[in-house]
Amino acid sequence: MLYVIHGEDTPNSLEKRVASRPAHLERIKTLQNEGRLLLAGPYPAIDSSDPGPAGFTGSLIIAEFISLEAARIWAEADPYVISGVYSKIMVRPFKKVLPE
Repeated sequence: MLYVIHGEDTPNSLEKRVASRPAHLERIKTLQNEGRLLLAGPYPAIDSSDPGPAGFTGSLIIAEFISLEAARIWAEADPYVISGVYSKIMVRPFKKVLPE
């Protein structure tokens, strides 16, 4: 089943985000290589694909896991959680309807 992982950044976490990004992306690329990733990306803090020093307000990952608990365990081990980029994470089941 698919699950949404929504992380909300702590204020002024851009430096931590930049430092943790390689490890964060490596984990997501593993999901992609396993064919389990639907999409992933950050929320820019301003209306720009490159927000510069404004940074980001969080991230969204939609991926396949065997259970809600497995998705939560995976999310809680994310480098952005461990390094304090995220102030909180939310994990929910997701049903993809479109596009087919």
